[in-house]
Amino acid sequence: MQHATEQTVLGDFNDARFDYYGVASRFFRKDGRFFVETDGPDGKLATFEVKCTFGVDPLQQYLIAFPDGRLQALSIAWDSRPKDKGGQRWFHLYPNEEIRHNDVLHWTKLNQNWNFMCAECHSTGVRKNYDATSNRFATTWAEIDVGCEACHGQGSRHVAWARERQNWWPFGKTQDPDKGLLVRFDERRERVWPVDPKTGSAMHAFTPPALRKEVETCGLCHARRSTLSEDWVPGQWHSDTHRVAPLSRGLYHADGQMLDEVYNYGSFKQSRMFAAGVTCSDCHEPHGAALRLPGDGVCLQCHAPDKFASAMHHRHEGVDPPLACADCHMPARTYMVIDRRHDHGFRIPRPDLSARLGTPNACTDCHADKSADWAAAAVERWHGPDRKGFQHYAEAFHAAWTDQPEAGALLASVASDSATPAFARASALSELAPLVSAANIALARRGLGDPDPMVRIGAFDMLESAPASQIWPLISPMLSDSDRGVRLRAVALLAAAPAASQPPADRERFERAAAEYIASQKLNADRPEARSALATFYARRGLMSEAEAEYKAALRLNEQFAPAAVNLADLYRGLRRDQEGEKVLRDAVAASPRDAGLHHALGLTLTRLKRSDEALHELRRAAELAPEQARYVYVYGVGLHSSGRGEEAMTVLKENLVRHPEDRATLSALVSFSRDAGDFPTALEYAERLTRIMPNDPNLRTLIESLRAQATKSSAP
Repeated sequence: MQHATEQTVLGDFNDARFDYYGVASRFFRKDGRFFVETDGPDGKLATFEVKCTFGVDPLQQYLIAFPDGRLQALSIAWDSRPKDKGGQRWFHLYPNEEIRHNDVLHWTKLNQNWNFMCAECHSTGVRKNYDATSNRFATTWAEIDVGCEACHGQGSRHVAWARERQNWWPFGKTQDPDKGLLVRFDERRERVWPVDPKTGSAMHAFTPPALRKEVETCGLCHARRSTLSEDWVPGQWHSDTHRVAPLSRGLYHADGQMLDEVYNYGSFKQSRMFAAGVTCSDCHEPHGAALRLPGDGVCLQCHAPDKFASAMHHRHEGVDPPLACADCHMPARTYMVIDRRHDHGFRIPRPDLSARLGTPNACTDCHADKSADWAAAAVERWHGPDRKGFQHYAEAFHAAWTDQPEAGALLASVASDSATPAFARASALSELAPLVSAANIALARRGLGDPDPMVRIGAFDMLESAPASQIWPLISPMLSDSDRGVRLRAVALLAAAPAASQPPADRERFERAAAEYIASQKLNADRPEARSALATFYARRGLMSEAEAEYKAALRLNEQFAPAAVNLADLYRGLRRDQEGEKVLRDAVAASPRDAGLHHALGLTLTRLKRSDEALHELRRAAELAPEQARYVYVYGVGLHSSGRGEEAMTVLKENLVRHPEDRATLSALVSFSRDAGDFPTALEYAERLTRIMPNDPNLRTLIESLRAQATKSSAP
């Protein structure tokens, strides 16, 4: 980030024009300053001054200041690559979809706000300073761009050490080996990586520590995360001040490859390199922002060239240009239209997984005209049928994300395997939340004792639906955990327990953690997510007026933020104020007419208000908009049946079962409705399908015996 000057602005501001879905933008200069004429927050053309540049290569964005302290990132960016590489042009960051002024992705709206979205990683010592009462920012920074303290933390002690020159210059011995720094990044010091001549790979003679100071520090900006506190200290667990996004659908592929912008912290922590003790600066020179060696040289520090830089390994002899290690083991994905980034999971290509699960692979990234089966066959010819990749959890996450019956067992296997990366184990625990049972609760108990706070947080995620009073003895000790992220997740889970039922010994630490949680959400009070989370916390504690106010505040920030509308309507349901809930949901539907969740919630509200025809209309709309959501279609089918439209209900539920063959609720409804209609053979068929998913359910076994007897009786002459 830099102030906009003749030296820093790379884009063409010489009366340049750019058209985007009928909006004609113009970039020009006046009196030595830079301006853009484009669509403003009301959709009308207006002129805005560029205050700062943002980025250098391969693109540069421009920041516009607003009177309320916001800096907004313009979505028309400058391609700073050379012209022969496709650069030196204006382009839009959303070229294939029309982003209008009322869209949350419009450059004037929340999700293009520098103060929240960008500042922490592109400037040093940022304090957001958002005032929720006035809805204004007074954001400050210590340095406008990334300076020393961005990685090393506050440097006053180091400066004081340096000024005490007699301690070290010219021949003095320092009395402070840390030189006044908050942390020493010494993980590479005295580490040797001798190459094993048999394998060609480096071997290490040390056990990597659980806390990897350098990786956690780099993760401050190279992770997909949200901020819990601005009191970051380098070298500490990233989870202490940030909530790191786990391996979850929409962000990662099932095998852990990056899908959305996840910035490589999560990718690297899944890798064999991380497990072996490799750290960021083994490959990257942190001050020069360059690789330690050019090309494959950085890989060949630890992998013998005669074994790994040969056609016997990569099987692509004579290819021009020559194949690089990163081509196969660090496949690149393009973000922000032109920004190619390499996945740092360092995977062995698995086209066999692509054939089974639809995950990408490096082979068909290049051989786009070939199938994954073709690539898998080639890999098997070269290396045999044994897949030796380090990451072995693709099947588990794929099963969870596609509602397969084996998901619980596969996720449990991942979560319990100490050889699996902690990042994946934490994610597996989170995915087990809807599948928690007496059979796997021990996994959560074990996770709570893991040295990695992400695993402890994953264990809390797994216990999300458990009654607070039941899990209090298990979780309450974590209210004093050394990691802030763990404490906040613990208190959020325990908030629903009535104060009167809290053991007196726990009350002080509960209130201390609760205060931390509230402060964390208020830090992000400019975001509807934080206001909604705080509202839910208040509601769990029985503070309904405070919860209502926070949900309403979330909707004022973004009327399209559906979770706040749904939760506020649910709050009104509990208060027997469904009419108000209806209004909230209808307003939200008007703002986001294609949000299936809003239609579903409105349908349920109208059902409680006994307006069945209107309710069915909304439930049907939800099912039409999101047929991939088995729950929406199931509820619509049940609603049809309750309205006496049994045949339609059966048709809808059968279609849902085709899309979701293992959905328990749909199967249970088909069993019940078939039995009620006297069709015992069909009810038996669905019950037997259900028992394959729930083999240990004694009630289901009893039902099957009854249905079998009734089916036999009904077929007797």
